Amino acid sequence: MKIVISVHHFPPRYASGAELRAYRTAIWLRDHGYDVYVVCVEAIDRGDGEGLTFEDDTYDGLPVRRLSFNLAAAPDPFRWAYNNPWVGQHLHEYLAEIAPDLLHLISGYLMSGSTLRAAMDLQIPTVVTLTDFWFLCPRITLLRSNGQLCVPPFDATTCARCLGEQKRRYRLPGRIAPALMSAYWQRQSGRVAQVQARMDFLRETLNRVDAIISPSQFLRQMFIQVGIAAERIIFSRQGRDFDLTPEKLVKMPADHLRVGYMGQIAPHKGVHVLFEAVRQLPGAALEVRAYGDVTPFPDYTSRLRQMARRDPRLRLAGVYDRTEVSRVLQGLDVVVVPSVWYENSPNTILEAFAHRTPVIVSDLGGMAELVEDGVNGLRFVPGDAASLSAKLMQLIDSPELLSKLREGIGPVKSVAEEMAELLRIYGSVFDSANPQG
Repeated sequence: MKIVISVHHFPPRYASGAELRAYRTAIWLRDHGYDVYVVCVEAIDRGDGEGLTFEDDTYDGLPVRRLSFNLAAAPDPFRWAYNNPWVGQHLHEYLAEIAPDLLHLISGYLMSGSTLRAAMDLQIPTVVTLTDFWFLCPRITLLRSNGQLCVPPFDATTCARCLGEQKRRYRLPGRIAPALMSAYWQRQSGRVAQVQARMDFLRETLNRVDAIISPSQFLRQMFIQVGIAAERIIFSRQGRDFDLTPEKLVKMPADHLRVGYMGQIAPHKGVHVLFEAVRQLPGAALEVRAYGDVTPFPDYTSRLRQMARRDPRLRLAGVYDRTEVSRVLQGLDVVVVPSVWYENSPNTILEAFAHRTPVIVSDLGGMAELVEDGVNGLRFVPGDAASLSAKLMQLIDSPELLSKLREGIGPVKSVAEEMAELLRIYGSVFDSANPQG
């Protein structure tokens, strides 16, 4: 079987969750006899707005086509972000040349719905893996510019207002005179129509996809609520593999609670909630190591550094190599995932569980789905530093609780198990598209 995997970015320049998922999937399929091609976006700030360029290379033995274009210079950047004619035309030509048996789109961001439309026009079966809320939200997170979470049903006026209030000239009036600004946005028919067109296009596109994979039940239900056919969406949690020996599961000794954060250093990830929770526990025997890249959000990083300067127990620990996950987790007693957005199926939680490390999470979305309060971790009120500090004190005051939570952690799905599920989905889609064999 010949398979094209499409994703917004791909290593080596990019190595976040979706990129690594695409890489892991492509390598596994290639190593098990499948003919695999990768197509991705390398840059969105190159060119003059007259189309895209591409380069072909090989990464770890995988043929990769990398697309570049200047999204800001597109005739209609908002529409191009979800329905990109440049990508659509190029993918139509590329797929016609490769002639794959199946296209597997991971995420959707940057590759846009045009990737799927190109495959559909060529009658190539399609599979989508959902990794976030891009199909529902131009901001990806369903976290509004005023800090509130969006909940279904979603309407185009609210979405247009949220996008508008990313700019200060709308954000401040929205806070000062919310009723007046609500009336203002009701009258912005042009902007509302743009958002409604996005919603309609992507909903129609997803309802034509042959199979949609959701790594969490929460995400699956969210998409069903907005009108995606339930029978198309298959729940399949991602797998994680580690070369674990009994020695790697033994925690290094310490006389205080070692709390870890592992992920993006970004506002929606809620690192500030964790730092503030610790500051509310002066003198408590604990330390926090927040691992992650501090460069993408400099203003936010500066805010965290100011908090850390006032409390030596707080530390921005920088980036670690993916091969060092076991070493990092060996030095942590508990991992905190304090996100203020829904999340989907966080790799951080699965990695911690694989290393028998309890997790404290915001009681929200895909995080709450994985962590059973008092069994394999603890939950706190999202965005509430006092609630989180209370959970940390539970662990400090009751050291036996950590052992109980470790014992409550169940097995983590392996990559082989995930791939077996994926191959069943591929087989079902391919057989449906080729009933005569």
